[in-house]
Amino acid sequence: MGGGGTCPFHDRRGERGVRASVRGKIAVEEHVAVGGFTVPPLFRGSEVERRIGEVDGLRLEEMERHGIEVALLSLTSPGVQAVLEVRRAVELARAANDALAEMVARHPGRYLGLAALPLQDPEAAATELERCVRELGFRGAMVNGYTNLGDPDTALYYDDLRFEPFWMQVERLGVPVYLHPREPLPSQRRAYEGYPSLLTAAWGYGVETATHAIRLIVSGLFDRHPQVQLVLGHLGETLPFAIWRLEHAFGRRSPAQPLQRPISRYLRENVFVSTSGHFSTRAMIATILEMGADRVLFAADYPYETMAEAAEWFDHAPINDADRSRIGRSNAERLFGVGPGERGGARRAAAR
Repeated sequence: MGGGGTCPFHDRRGERGVRASVRGKIAVEEHVAVGGFTVPPLFRGSEVERRIGEVDGLRLEEMERHGIEVALLSLTSPGVQAVLEVRRAVELARAANDALAEMVARHPGRYLGLAALPLQDPEAAATELERCVRELGFRGAMVNGYTNLGDPDTALYYDDLRFEPFWMQVERLGVPVYLHPREPLPSQRRAYEGYPSLLTAAWGYGVETATHAIRLIVSGLFDRHPQVQLVLGHLGETLPFAIWRLEHAFGRRSPAQPLQRPISRYLRENVFVSTSGHFSTRAMIATILEMGADRVLFAADYPYETMAEAAEWFDHAPINDADRSRIGRSNAERLFGVGPGERGGARRAAAR
């Protein structure tokens, strides 16, 4: 296993009801609505909408109750990625980041920020990321899937070479990019017709995001920028469970541009995954076995999921204490630069 080859299974001390709440956890995918953005239509009028803009009371109480010391806050999906006009996207991203910085500043030591970026203009996105890291003290970026440009059925995926200035900036600053899901393009939903509940978190989100992540890998992005670190939520959007077959089948064909490493190496050296919204013990253990505990991060996906369920499950999952500490805190400290002496400015890339 990651961090010393330990077995992920724990003894009976890890059974539910025996272990108290694990304190000091860092939750890396926790959402807010700022700068005029709000929840997707599915959640309008719901408890999610009531909670998503609140950071001063209830959210902190929930964090305290469930042993979460620090939450990395990010703009809810689809956020800036769904803005169709370039200039408007640039303006809204800056406004959202400024508003998020104010939220974080009100509660030092409890919240950190991830930047929203106008990837409609890769150069502007690179500039905004630098501002957010160097001036606002943000610890990376949250990108909500592909970016629309001009109309809702046009997508920009980030393997496109037009994004080279952005990825160069990411590597230069040494901060991670969190690739969060969004729905498939309107023209690509035929397989979901008649089954709208499969379009989002139940299935469509994962398929869309996993495919995007694979595009990034096979494009040679991590050969050109080997220090870039990508984060995927929901225990890797099924990718940890497909590593062998993906690598085996892909290897039968000669890509137009051969990769410098096997696909599994990129997943284990350039990708982190979080537990957000996927609270399955078997799935987490399988992920640890495939990627190593050093590549897994704790997250709740609040308020789309509850901190109570995320923390209760994680605190009592039958894994060993060393891996629980890595996943619950130290991996995030290393990746996002959380801890004493780490104040603002660029963060070093994750050590390997």
